[in-house]
Amino acid sequence: MNTKRTLIKTVAAAAFATLAMGSALAADITGAGATFPFPIYAKWAEAYKKETGVGLNYQSIGSSGGMRQIRAKTVAFGATDAPVSGPDLDKDGMVQFPAIIGGTVPSFNLPGFAKGDLRVTGPVLAEMFMGKISKWNDPKLAALNPGKRLPDTAITVVHRADGSGTTFNWTDYLSTVSKDWADTVGKGAAVKWPASTSIGGRGNEGVAALVSRTSGSIGYVEYAYAKRNNIPVMALQNKDGNYVMPSDDAFAAAAAGADWFSVPGMGLSIVNQPGANAYPVSTASFILMYKDPANKAESAEVLKFFDWSFKNGKGMAAELDYVALPDVLTNQIRTRVWSLINNK
Repeated sequence: MNTKRTLIKTVAAAAFATLAMGSALAADITGAGATFPFPIYAKWAEAYKKETGVGLNYQSIGSSGGMRQIRAKTVAFGATDAPVSGPDLDKDGMVQFPAIIGGTVPSFNLPGFAKGDLRVTGPVLAEMFMGKISKWNDPKLAALNPGKRLPDTAITVVHRADGSGTTFNWTDYLSTVSKDWADTVGKGAAVKWPASTSIGGRGNEGVAALVSRTSGSIGYVEYAYAKRNNIPVMALQNKDGNYVMPSDDAFAAAAAGADWFSVPGMGLSIVNQPGANAYPVSTASFILMYKDPANKAESAEVLKFFDWSFKNGKGMAAELDYVALPDVLTNQIRTRVWSLINNK
């Protein structure tokens, strides 16, 4: 456990240095977007550069920022956790494919309570983020956690302040499990947060930092950020009624039955999937590229990078509690998606 935590901290510390170095050396590949997959992209980039000499300059600026940059054609690929619709992909002349699978977790800061000490259901979680449950000792939370002495502490909701695919994933889940949330807040990369005690942070990094230093807070982050910052997470009830802690196996269980090509652009939501061990807030992070890129050589290098990562990066993904795509799916991506990109 300590070794794994040290590895995550090392990746976190090296990530900015690795990507900044890539920029300083005029890296061959440029990308921007989601903070959700940033730790694994940084790890892949470090290993890929050692093997090939090709660098990666990835700007971890949020999914909305990544979509703006790819549409402005300032990067060779964009990254988003909020998939672009088929019609919008066609309009922009782009393709989209999943690159990695992970999970968004309810992280919290409540003195005296550690990882897995508290349980929550989706509807109760929605009420917490709406501000309808405003104290940690609310009867609904107490009923889910018998025997726990929950304090009379106000709940501070920490959310993303920037346009975020992680927010899309989180609100997609809350909309699925709570009609009240769906009707009053809805889902999107940015929403109006109803709780009066809400505060915002930029990126998964910003939310994790705010939760870490705000007693009584609850937030949502990609799992690697909770682990990196030693932030406790709650066990979340899944569709089968089981309380599940996040893990690569639980994310994989949620993705097991996914039919990615059933949705235009592969933009499939895998929240609240059935399965005894399925983690309910699992998601893919997607890559956006032009079918007819302006810089064909750089576009070709992007495909080489992801091809290498799909083949060689599974162990690195598991070390950071992401789930690598299965070989059958990456082979389909090569033949059915990458074949649409004109790099010649």
